[in-house]
Amino acid sequence: MRCWGVPTDGLSKSSATIPGPAAPRAARLRPSRPQPERADRRRGVATGACTMVLLGASFGVSRALHPDTLYLAQAVRYVAAGLLMLVVAARRKVRLYWPRGLEWVWLGGLAAVGLVLFNVAIVRGLAHAEPAVIAVAVACVPVVLGVVGPLVEGRAPSRRTLVAAVVVTAGGALVEGTGRTDAIGLGWAAVVLVCEACFTLLAVPVLPRHGAFGVSLHAIWMGAAAFAVLGFGTEGAGALARITAGQWAAIGYLTVLVTTVAFILWYSTVGALGPDLAGVMTGIAPVSAAVTGIPLTGQVPGLSVWLGILVVFCGQAVGLFGRRSAPDPFG
Repeated sequence: MRCWGVPTDGLSKSSATIPGPAAPRAARLRPSRPQPERADRRRGVATGACTMVLLGASFGVSRALHPDTLYLAQAVRYVAAGLLMLVVAARRKVRLYWPRGLEWVWLGGLAAVGLVLFNVAIVRGLAHAEPAVIAVAVACVPVVLGVVGPLVEGRAPSRRTLVAAVVVTAGGALVEGTGRTDAIGLGWAAVVLVCEACFTLLAVPVLPRHGAFGVSLHAIWMGAAAFAVLGFGTEGAGALARITAGQWAAIGYLTVLVTTVAFILWYSTVGALGPDLAGVMTGIAPVSAAVTGIPLTGQVPGLSVWLGILVVFCGQAVGLFGRRSAPDPFG
C-alpha cells in the first residue's frame, strides 16, 4: 500500500514509499497522487480535526500573553515543547535526521514564518482586533492550500477540493462574523493567513525524509532559537520575572497541546491526505474558537454561528468523502 510518500513515524502502521533519485522517469512524473486508502483517510481526518480543535481553542488562550514579554514567553514554550518531543520520539524509537542542503532553507523558512511571525501576528493582532477576525483569516487557508498545495506537488488542483475549500471558508467566516477591528488588525490578520498557509506548504518538500516528528522537532528548535535571540535582545532577561501566573498557564497549554501534540498530528494529517485535503480541515478552527468561547464569555453563539458550523461540515464532507478519482495510471 502506498500513500503520499510520508511516513508518520509510528503514528500509522501503513507503509509508504517514495521514488528516489534513481527511480524510473515515469514514477517521478506522475500526474496525480493516489487517493489515500480508507483507513489512512479516516486517520488523517481524525488527526486533522483534533489539531484544528486545539488551534481554535488557542486563540482565546493567546490573549493572555502580553506583548512586552512575548518573545521570551514563546522561547520558553518552544524549548519545553522541543524537550517533550524528544522524549516522545525516543520512546517511539523514531529515527531523526539532521537537515541537509536545501532542507535548511525549507525548515528555516517554516520556523521563521510559520512559527515566529505567526505567533507575533496573533498576539499583535489581538491587540487591534477581536479573535473573530484572526479566526476568519485561518478559515481562509483552505482556498490557498487547495490551489497552491497541489502545484507544490506538481499536479493540478482538484475541482472538488477547490469547491470544498470555498464552502469551508464561507462557513468559517459565517461562524466568526467580521468582528471589530481597525486597519492594523486587518493587516495582522492577513499576515496570519500567509503564515498559516506557509506552515503547511513549506513542510511539503521535507516531510518525505523527516516525517512528522522530524519536521516538527527541527521547526521547534529553530523557532526557539529565534525567539530567544529576539527576547534577550529586545526584552531582556528580566522579562521572565514579569510573566504572570495566568501567562504561565497559557504557555503551558500552548507548549503541550498546541505545539507538542498538534504539530505531530497536523504533519501526520498532511502526510496522509496531502496539503489540499488537509487544508479543508482548517475550517474546524473557527468552529472550535466559537464553541470554546462559550465558557470564556458566558455567551451562547447565535443562529448564524450554528448555520456556519453546518456549512463547514458540508464543505468538509464534499472534500474528504466524495467519490474517489480514477486510478493512478502509474500506480
